[in-house]
Amino acid sequence: MTFLKKHVKWVVILIGLVILALYITDTDYLLKAVRTIYLNGYTTAFLEDYKYFDNQMVNNAEPQPWPIHKDYNIVKETATLDSINNSNGTIAYVIIKNDSIWFENYYDGFNENSKSNSFSIAKSYVSGLMFKAIEQGYIKGLDQPVSDFLPTFNEGLAAKMTVGHLSSMASGTSWDEQYYSPFSIVTRAYFDDDLEKVMLGLDVVTEPGKSFKYSSGDTQMLAMVIEKATGKKLYDYLTESFWKPLGCENPTLWQVDSEAHDLVKAYCCIASNAKDFARFGKLYKDHGKWNNKQVLDSTAVAKSVTPVYPDGDMYGYGMWLKTIGAKNFFMMRGHLGQYVIVEPTDNVIIVRLGHSKGNDEKVGEFTTDIFTYIEEAYNMLNSKS
Repeated sequence: MTFLKKHVKWVVILIGLVILALYITDTDYLLKAVRTIYLNGYTTAFLEDYKYFDNQMVNNAEPQPWPIHKDYNIVKETATLDSINNSNGTIAYVIIKNDSIWFENYYDGFNENSKSNSFSIAKSYVSGLMFKAIEQGYIKGLDQPVSDFLPTFNEGLAAKMTVGHLSSMASGTSWDEQYYSPFSIVTRAYFDDDLEKVMLGLDVVTEPGKSFKYSSGDTQMLAMVIEKATGKKLYDYLTESFWKPLGCENPTLWQVDSEAHDLVKAYCCIASNAKDFARFGKLYKDHGKWNNKQVLDSTAVAKSVTPVYPDGDMYGYGMWLKTIGAKNFFMMRGHLGQYVIVEPTDNVIIVRLGHSKGNDEKVGEFTTDIFTYIEEAYNMLNSKS
């Protein structure tokens, strides 16, 4: 017994020293990472992790339910779609045709109103809010320097960084998109309770505006610019600009770094559902109109779905772009395979939410699962035509 007590004492001392070292080295955010992710059985952020963070409410107004298509749910999942849904842990798969729900199914205990983490789908909303701020005169335009709002970036290469560079992922900062390293800036940003401090510590290491480089940090910095420009919290600006006007059926949550600092994790972390996420895709499909009202300037939408850089033809302003055969898609995309996929000419919106995108873990590129979700949706649609 004495032997056991002695070992327990040394284990406790060791744990105490580790915790002390984390605080001394300013890496105590790892304690929250372990508590939130690993102790819940995960190795990365997960769909319902919003329950373990501070959140702010994004309220809805009068709900505007999606119309139901005359062929609603007549066609069932193809064998290929059923297989990938099972293997990748799909929780929602929805096909919207001609602005009506043509097919929907939910899995793994989730339903049409269940909340799940948007991850980087949120980036599209932030770029939309940037254009809204430009439209309302809070921001002069895409070429306005970031330093007008964040004076930290007023010297050297940083002084050349513009608002548009942030939205198009061309800031030139030192941000490194590593999801699975506990010591990466991505992990720190996700778990640190002072996200502004993290962002203001970035350096600009290459000339801004030259090429596309996928960077969650760009969107986070853009959110800080929008808040400085408008004087509004981003969750409130989303509420008034899009969530209420688009008739979302459910209020939603947007994660913040902490109750004390109250800065949204803008590059991710809106907790909502497939059909409410789809509304933003419809808004862009319809050139910024909703119920015949111009909610967002059509020029902003056109810019968003047009490539900005020759070496980045997969990205516009906050939207992913992909041509497959004769079809031109734009997409909202997030970690673990959260997708809102739009083909405007066909008037088709495909939404997939789930636990995984399979074995293809590339970041900032199109993964193979996307093509399957698109192909099988069209196989289902064509089987009825």
